[in-house]
Amino acid sequence: MLRRPRRNRKSPAIRSLIQETRLTPENFVAPFLITEGSGINEPICGIDDIAKKSVDIILKDIEYLHSESVQAIALFPCIHPEQKDEQGSNALDEDGLVPRAIRQIKAEFPSLCVFADVALDPYTTHGHDGLIDENGCVINDASVRVLAQQALVLAAAGVDVVAPSDMMDGRVGAIRGMLDQNQFTDVSICAYTAKYTSAFYGPYRDALGSHPQIGDKKTYQLNPANRREALIETQLDLGEGADMLLVKPALSYLDVIAAMRGSAPVPICAFHVTGEYAMIMAAANSGILDADAALYEVTLSIKRAGADIVFTYGAKRLIEILKTDTAQRRAVALV
Repeated sequence: MLRRPRRNRKSPAIRSLIQETRLTPENFVAPFLITEGSGINEPICGIDDIAKKSVDIILKDIEYLHSESVQAIALFPCIHPEQKDEQGSNALDEDGLVPRAIRQIKAEFPSLCVFADVALDPYTTHGHDGLIDENGCVINDASVRVLAQQALVLAAAGVDVVAPSDMMDGRVGAIRGMLDQNQFTDVSICAYTAKYTSAFYGPYRDALGSHPQIGDKKTYQLNPANRREALIETQLDLGEGADMLLVKPALSYLDVIAAMRGSAPVPICAFHVTGEYAMIMAAANSGILDADAALYEVTLSIKRAGADIVFTYGAKRLIEILKTDTAQRRAVALV
């Protein structure tokens, strides 16, 4: 045979030399579910990597992650029920949980990039990402005005990137306009461009208490059956000034990541969500598979599909996996 592809797999050295996709901590964003108080570290579904944490605990995690080259984190608030209302008013509190956390984190780690979620579902009693009318329908334009104000509060607190996850039409342009009008031209927007109606958000919604109490989110989140629709959202978000585009969840939508990578010149992010991560850990805890090997393979597939940036609850575990992999490669090279 003239062509024998196995020649390019015959040794660790050659396999490493021609490897097309690589994972590096610099491309990870570590999500944190933050809560009021101190010394709080409450695992969700019994999984240490998915936990409600107070800011003092998060600061310790950040110290390790940043020292290992993780450049970014993302904050998601767990708001006490008594602080929620139908309008999500707490989202606009300049001294609320997230703005205070941003200020603390940036004071201790000024070189860290901080993403903050823009959406009303953690703050509303009804659990929707926007305002609702008397019939329980989510109102688009009125919601967008509130979301733009929320983004301004986060920018004033010192956030680097606002990440609207609400999926309202026109919110990227409204947020860009609000930030620019208030001299926050350097604050970036990471648009949740293709956020799908998914069963994999379960642990996250349990932690935040953000399950919709009326109806569902199918009128604003994307239909899992559709890919072309994501490309429409891509063009709209680019036209409205998004600096980065995000696909959520990641693993069931690798084709969408690839399609968006091929149609957009900006960085593409993918969010490996709580349910996806919990599946791996649950299977590992049952002895069905190796957690480290599975997490590495899954994250590699997300990167291979075209994601420049991966939001993952497994950032810390992946760092240790990559360290082990590097050590093994060096050991082989010395033989």
